[in-house]
Amino acid sequence: MSKRVAVLGIVLESAEETQADLNAIVADFKGIVKGRMGIPFDEEGISVISIILCGTLDEINSLTGKIGNIRGVTVKTSISKKEIESCRS
Repeated sequence: MSKRVAVLGIVLESAEETQADLNAIVADFKGIVKGRMGIPFDEEGISVISIILCGTLDEINSLTGKIGNIRGVTVKTSISKKEIESCRS
């Protein structure tokens, strides 16, 4: 099955309240996660996270949907047009 590379851009409006929920969901998809970077804005209580993925469209969309259902979390996804066979890094 062909795979694609994707980037998730995530903003946690209330980081302290939503971080655990986000981490649990991302852990469920650890097989497609290739990298993650987070920048906390502690004074504002906001965190910005980017996650690099390599997976099927169904996997990427499922992860995006579950993250988007967390209250106070905004997620946007950018998916490569090119299909690839392997996700070797």
